[in-house]
Amino acid sequence: MKKVAVIDDQDYILESTQLLLEFEGYTVRTASNGKKGIELIEEFLPDLILCDISMPEMDGYGVLTYIRSHSTLSSTPFVFLTARAERSDMRAGMGKGADDYLIKPYTRDELIAVVAIQFEKRERIEQKMTERAGEVARNVTYALPHEFRIVLNQVMGSAKYLKSIAAVATEPQIIEMTDDILSSSQRLFRITENFLTFVQIESFKADPEMHKRMRAFRTVEPGATMYDLVMAKAMKFARAEDLSIKGEVEGIAIEISTENFNKVLEELMDNALRFSENGTPIVVTMNANAKFFTVEIKDYGRGMSADQIANIGAYTQFNRMIHEQQGVGLGLIISKRIVELHDGDFSIESHEGKGTTVTFSLPIASDYY
Repeated sequence: MKKVAVIDDQDYILESTQLLLEFEGYTVRTASNGKKGIELIEEFLPDLILCDISMPEMDGYGVLTYIRSHSTLSSTPFVFLTARAERSDMRAGMGKGADDYLIKPYTRDELIAVVAIQFEKRERIEQKMTERAGEVARNVTYALPHEFRIVLNQVMGSAKYLKSIAAVATEPQIIEMTDDILSSSQRLFRITENFLTFVQIESFKADPEMHKRMRAFRTVEPGATMYDLVMAKAMKFARAEDLSIKGEVEGIAIEISTENFNKVLEELMDNALRFSENGTPIVVTMNANAKFFTVEIKDYGRGMSADQIANIGAYTQFNRMIHEQQGVGLGLIISKRIVELHDGDFSIESHEGKGTTVTFSLPIASDYY
């Protein structure tokens, strides 16, 4: 049975709305203000939220902002109940992530229609997500065992060798073997994390509402964020001297969460560092215009062929005869997907034996001051 939360400071609205919806077969819980509404929602976990705008303690905009930032509740359909018929108020609500609005006083037919539309829309989205998840699952089933097998063989090989020499092993040998096991375990963790991230991103592509909500997050001062992250990454690989950071961008925010922005940078820097030799330059350049913040990451490593670039997006692993690292194909596609989901641009230019340049741009938030 579908669950609906109704939040309003007028008792007659709560009582009449609850009565009408329960008659239609919905399970309904109510709250008399925004603060109580959030407590109700966290406990009740509704499938749909109907919420007044003007309320004591916390208004409807505050409730919506909280819901959209909550990891579990962020995709819950949200409809404003409002006596405000001005277009500016409606635009404000929709701009903050509301799915629809219902002007008070409303009739039974208007209420039932709005609720039914939200559930029908949600069912269509869930169907698309199910279909998409099935497609992703088939790809994962094909690729994941191969990825795991390579790394697990390395772990088992190091462990067996360490066991065979345990009685006579020197301290440096033990440290070397345990470092190999730790490195392989970390690589296995990263592969698993990337596959889970990929599945999540592919699901978002089938949900236009989630896509819209992803754009509501902001990274403030992305230039400083980028500088700190790429420098830390280069230091981790003991290649700070190879890194050159060019450009300076201040006083802006971009339309992406800091978590997703960092994920893009981490994957691209990881590839640039792993697939180029120590002592070769890594050049990271940032710039911005009126609409976009752009980052370019250039290495002088092994590069990729045209076929390899064309295969980015499939579960294709590039030749590992020289370099043992896994996951470059998936890391690149995760970065590409994240950027594109935020209405950005992503491009790759690469030549075998000469290096790779990855460029991405993300929209600058016009509402940041």
